[in-house]
Amino acid sequence: MRTDQILTRLERVFARLDREPERPAHLQTPQMSRHRVVLFGSTLAFYLAIVVAVLTTSWLVRLDWQIMFFRPYEQWPQLHAFLDYLVVLGQRGPTAVMVAAWLGWRSWRQHTLRPLITLGVALLLLNVTVGAVKLGLGRLGPHYATEIGSAELFAGGDIFPSGHTANAVVTWGILAYLASTGVTRRVLSIVSAVVSLSVGATTVYLGTHWVSDVLLGWSAGLLILLALPWFEPLIARAEAHVFDVRELLRRRAETGRMPVPVVSALTPLLSAGGKWQLRSVTEAAEEPVPQPVTATVAVAAATATATTATVVAAHSPAPRVTVHPTGRPHVIRSERTPVTPVGSRRPAHTERAAARGAAARPVAGG
Repeated sequence: MRTDQILTRLERVFARLDREPERPAHLQTPQMSRHRVVLFGSTLAFYLAIVVAVLTTSWLVRLDWQIMFFRPYEQWPQLHAFLDYLVVLGQRGPTAVMVAAWLGWRSWRQHTLRPLITLGVALLLLNVTVGAVKLGLGRLGPHYATEIGSAELFAGGDIFPSGHTANAVVTWGILAYLASTGVTRRVLSIVSAVVSLSVGATTVYLGTHWVSDVLLGWSAGLLILLALPWFEPLIARAEAHVFDVRELLRRRAETGRMPVPVVSALTPLLSAGGKWQLRSVTEAAEEPVPQPVTATVAVAAATATATTATVVAAHSPAPRVTVHPTGRPHVIRSERTPVTPVGSRRPAHTERAAARGAAARPVAGG
């Protein structure tokens, strides 16, 4: 393919990207319906039941130990390499970057910040709720367990609930939550459910989490997704505030006015001496560019030869004077009276010797 064809296709792509995006009219904000409230209440009850079962060292803890002794990673070692990569889909850093990139593209094309703000709110809720329970219960993982049959709580760990599982539910489920059509929402819901279930099961296979950790992680992530409609008014206010600030900055840029914090910070510096003033972009464009002004300064002396020096001054025709620490003004070399280059100003040694000899020789007499 020739270079001109490549450039033509690139110009078409950038021409499409430069089109002003429009907010789609068919996007609807999810509401906290009765069905969603019932699901939220059921998930919350399941969440609390798991916590109570672990705190009381019930049958769920015995199941945790039985699977730990089974060691799934030794039963199917051929799956280990693949599952090491699959579990990355639950890590917060890589998944947040991938999902944020896609939602950022949607925000730009749809001229709305709701997808990105919703993702930020969901991740904030995830860090606060899951992190608080992790640090509060302090459960140790299977690889660090110290007492067989114990729940390993309040031992300084941070394994309960599973952060990988909860993060997979939230980051991939947010795509289904923000879907614009019903079909897309159902498809993305199935995809996010498969990914989150696979990540949770993989952590159990690798021995990094108990089964109860994964169950609580699924519940924690689902609670955040179900509770997001309650935060929609906050998301809308945040988006409106961001657009208001952007519009204010745009108007100031069009009128040539700088933001108030920048002006207040630069005013003491720019107003020193009264030489510089803040002007708008239009005034600066209409003002003619000043040309260098050449001034000839003649320095004449009564007993010396007159000399002429040319001083180029861009802003002021006054001669340049350098002030030394002693306070005595010192003119530059171009303004001094030149010395005729006829040799040294000191007399030759022969002349000084002849003068000394004439003064020291005694007068000869009869």
